This record gives sequence, structure tokens and C-alpha cells, in this order.
Amino acid sequence: MLICFCSAAFAAAILVKDGSRGQAVKHVQTLLIEQGYLSGEADGVCGPQTVAAIKKFQEAKGLEVDGICGDGTYRVLSGGKTYEPPAVDPETHAGTMFYVSATAYSAQDPGNSVHTATGTKVRHGVIAVDPAVIPLGTHVFIPGYGEAVAEDIGGFHGNHIDVAFDTYGEALAFGRQNFEIYIMD
Repeated sequence: MLICFCSAAFAAAILVKDGSRGQAVKHVQTLLIEQGYLSGEADGVCGPQTVAAIKKFQEAKGLEVDGICGDGTYRVLSGGKTYEPPAVDPETHAGTMFYVSATAYSAQDPGNSVHTATGTKVRHGVIAVDPAVIPLGTHVFIPGYGEAVAEDIGGFHGNHIDVAFDTYGEALAFGRQNFEIYIMD
């Protein structure tokens, strides 16, 4: 049985901050460009210019100025809309970006097994998924982590994954994050 640091499933949210990459960043950049807070092209990489643009927007709108586009900042930036991550085609999956909430785990976590649901060892390069959303055996790429395979089943539903690490300390350092993964097959 898999025990997560965060067992509650929660709706997909947006989190664009320094170092974030992907379609959510590109979307936020496009909105910032359209509203005159960012110049150039939307490249999907949140670096110093994007952070500065988010801060300018937050300051102009009377929001907390932290340079992070979370749900609150996004709602104002988008005119009251909630971020809707692109859907994954359940028949093909391949080459698709998938927005997820992620927590981390390791075999060293209290109560966790050293084996995944498919019988392999819990280790770096394994993710736990809701198999109704991401089938077991699916290969993914996680920016900042690398390639991984869905070999475990999490105690959650929907767009949530657990990312396996070799040590409990590495899992704790990862914490909880929202980001885009890429289905490779």
C-alpha cells in the first residue's frame, strides 16, 4: 500500500514561478504580453523577465507581490477564469503534455513498501499514478527530474502523481509541486 505525504486529491491548479517550464508558463506569458506587462515572445520558460512581469502585474492590481502566478493571480490576470490545463487524449497519450499535482515518496517512508504495485523496487525513475488517468507502464518525462515510468498506484484520483526518490530526505526536499509532465509513449 502506498502512503503519500499528501493523500488528499485536489483540483488542478496553476503555479508559475521562477524555473517553471511548459504550456502553463507560455499561457501566463501570453496574457502578460497581451496586457503590456511583458515584451517579447512567450517561450514557456519562467525566468527573471517573466517573474518581473508577474510582479509588475501584481503590484498594479493590488495583489501580494511575490512574482508567483498561482490561482489568485491567474484569476485576476485571466479576467476571472480558472486555469484549465489541456486535456490528455486517453487513446493516444503519446507526445502529450499533462498538468499534474505531485508529491514525493520513497521506500524509506514509514509504512511504505520497498516494492511498487507492479513488483519493481521503489526508486528514482518511478511514479505512482491513478491508472484510470495514466496507465501503468506509461513512460513520462518530468522537467527537473528526468524520465520515469508509471509502475505504482497512488492513493488518490485524477491528475496527481507521486514521484519516487531513493531516500526519504530527497522526497521531503521535493515536497508538493504543480507542473507539466510529458507522455513519451
